[in-house]
Amino acid sequence: MNAEGNGMQPGGLHAAPTDMAANGGEYRRGDDGRREGQIHDAAGLGEERRSPIVPMVSPSVIAGSIRISDAFLVGITGIVLFHGHLGNDVSLLRFVYYPTIMCGAGLVAVYFQIGGLYSIPILQRPALQASRVIAAWSAVAVTLIVLGFLLKMGDQISRIWFVGWYAAALISLLVMRTAATGLIRHWIGNGRLERRVVIVGGGEHGRHLIEALKASAESDIKICGVFDDRRDERVPQDVAGYPMLGTVDELVRFARSNRIDLLVMALPLSAERRVLEMMRKLWVLPVDIRLSALDAPLRMTSTTYSYVGNVPFFNLYDKPLSDWDYVVKTVEDRLLAAIFLTVLSPLLFLIAVAIKLDSKGPVFFKQRRYGFNNELIEVYKFRTLKHDQSDANAERLVTANDDRVTRVGRFLRRSSFDELPQFITVLKGDMSIVGPRPHAILAKAGDELYGDVVDGYFARHRVKPGITGWAQVNGWRGETDTREKILRRTEHDLYYIDNWSPLLDLYIVLRTPLALLRGENAF
Repeated sequence: MNAEGNGMQPGGLHAAPTDMAANGGEYRRGDDGRREGQIHDAAGLGEERRSPIVPMVSPSVIAGSIRISDAFLVGITGIVLFHGHLGNDVSLLRFVYYPTIMCGAGLVAVYFQIGGLYSIPILQRPALQASRVIAAWSAVAVTLIVLGFLLKMGDQISRIWFVGWYAAALISLLVMRTAATGLIRHWIGNGRLERRVVIVGGGEHGRHLIEALKASAESDIKICGVFDDRRDERVPQDVAGYPMLGTVDELVRFARSNRIDLLVMALPLSAERRVLEMMRKLWVLPVDIRLSALDAPLRMTSTTYSYVGNVPFFNLYDKPLSDWDYVVKTVEDRLLAAIFLTVLSPLLFLIAVAIKLDSKGPVFFKQRRYGFNNELIEVYKFRTLKHDQSDANAERLVTANDDRVTRVGRFLRRSSFDELPQFITVLKGDMSIVGPRPHAILAKAGDELYGDVVDGYFARHRVKPGITGWAQVNGWRGETDTREKILRRTEHDLYYIDNWSPLLDLYIVLRTPLALLRGENAF
C-alpha cells in the first residue's frame, strides 16, 4: 500500500516540519476587535475535558426515517387488520392482501414525495402537514380502488377491511408525524438542524458570497464568522456584518471546540497557490470543504457544482461518515460492542481475576487519548504494567522485554486481550469497533510527538478511533517508535477513512483474529 490510496490529500502524506496547531482552544476578543486564540498546551494536560460537540441532525436521515416509518405503518396496520377481521387464510393473504398492502406502501412513498411531505419546512408545520397527509393517503386509496377495478380484484378484497385499513393507517400516520414535528421543532430550537458555516477569505469575494447566501432560499444556514490570513487594509474587521475571527490556523483550533458543518473558501480560482496552502491546513478537519464558484468566470454544467440554495460551489472535501453512513456506523458499533461484551464476559472475568492474583493494583488502567476531532477521551484497558510504574501519558513506549510489564500483562499485550475493555468505550459512543487506533496524548516516535513527525497526522481524527483497524490487520500494530512506523500507520488509517464501507469494516473484523494470532510487533 502507498500514499496514492489516500485520495485527495494535498501533496500526499509525508513527514511534517511542524505541528499544524490542530489541538482544541478557546477564543476571546482581543483589543484590535479580532478573536485571539487562547491555545491549550499540546498534550492538553491540566485542562478539563471539553463537552462533546453535538453533531448536526441530517435532514436526509430525518426524511429517510419518516419515509420508512410511513411504509411500516401502512404495512403493519393492513396486516394486523387482516388477521383481526379475516383470520389466518394464508393463501388469501399471500396472493391478494400482501400485494395490495405493498402497493399501498409504495404509492405512499411516491405520493407523499410529490406532496413535499418529507421536506423540513412542511414537517414543522402540523396543520399543513396533516392536510397534505390526508389528501395524499386518500389519493393512494383511490388509486388502489381503480387498480382493483381494472384488475378485477374488487370482489376478493373485503370492503370493511379496506375502510378500516384506510382509517387506521391515516390515524397512525398523523400521530407519528405529530411526534416527528415535536422532535424536529426541538432540534431546531437547539440549533441541530442548522448548517454552521465559516467563510475563509474576507475580501470582496467573501462579502459577495455572504450576501448571496443571505439572499438564498436556504433557511438552515448560520454563518459563524470569517477567517483570513491577511492582516492588512484589504480585510476589514467585519465582512457583510459578520466578524473577522482570525487566521486559518486559528480556524483549525476554532473547529476543534465549535461545531462547524461547512467550510467555504471565498477565493478566486486564479489564487491556486493560496488555495493549496490553506487546504494543507484545513483538510485535517471533519467538515465539508467547498470552494465558492460564485465569481468563477468559466461556467460549467450544473452537475459540476454542488449548491447551497442557488449558490454554486466546487466540492473539495466531504466529511467522512455523514448522513446514513454515520447512522450505519453507529448502529454497527453499538450492536457489535453489546454482542462482544456479552459473549466475552466469562473471559473478561477470568482476566480480571488473573490480574489481581499476579500483581498489586487495580484491574483496569485508564488513559486519556485523542478521539474524534481531537477530543480527549478516556480509554479503558486491562492493566499490564506494574502499578507503581504506570505511564498514563505514554511518554515512554513499551518495548520488547520491558521490565515494567507484568507476567499476565505480557500475555495480554501479545494477544491484545488488554484492549477488550474498550468495548465499553464503544458503547459510550467515544470509540468505534473499527477505526484508527487512539494514541496517547504524549506518544512519540523517537523524541518527537506524532503530530510533529507526520504532516496531516491529525486527519486520522476525522472519524472515531477504533479497537482494531486497517493498519493493525496489515502488520502495523504495536510499537511505533520510529518515523517510518508512524508514517505507515497513518497512511493506512487515512486509506481506511477515505474508503470506508460496512463491508470493509466486516473484512477488518474477520481478519483481526488472524493478525492477533501472528502476534507481530506486540510487546
